[in-house]
Amino acid sequence: MHISLAVIGKLRDPALKALYEEYHKRLEWKLALYEYEGKSAFSQLSPSVARASYLIALDQQGENLKSEEFALLLESIQLHHQGKVTFVIGAAEGLPQDIKTKANKIISFGKLTWPHLLVRVLLMEQLYRAQQILKGHPYHRE
Repeated sequence: MHISLAVIGKLRDPALKALYEEYHKRLEWKLALYEYEGKSAFSQLSPSVARASYLIALDQQGENLKSEEFALLLESIQLHHQGKVTFVIGAAEGLPQDIKTKANKIISFGKLTWPHLLVRVLLMEQLYRAQQILKGHPYHRE
């Protein structure tokens, strides 16, 4: 599995950075991180979204998946989309409409509002959890 994260903002908080790095270290799938900042961040973000990749946008209005459903989605991407997936996380203002329109799927981490930099860490944990679910490892408990 080849995972790309296209995100607005850089992790500077040491606690969040440590959590991100911990899950990145545990993840067996290849992961590339693309961070964008500044007023032109969205204009930089849009062209960087890989066309040959299955695109998942994270947005509060997206579909709420259970961890098992998320794992099955990733398994399907592995089988039917050459194992290439790009996740896009916007800033506090959310994502521009053109990125949402390009997305193959839009998902949410619930109706609660999360800081966009924390969502990156939550996504990393869910990627690791999905990996473990697909391996049949007992990390995930129902």
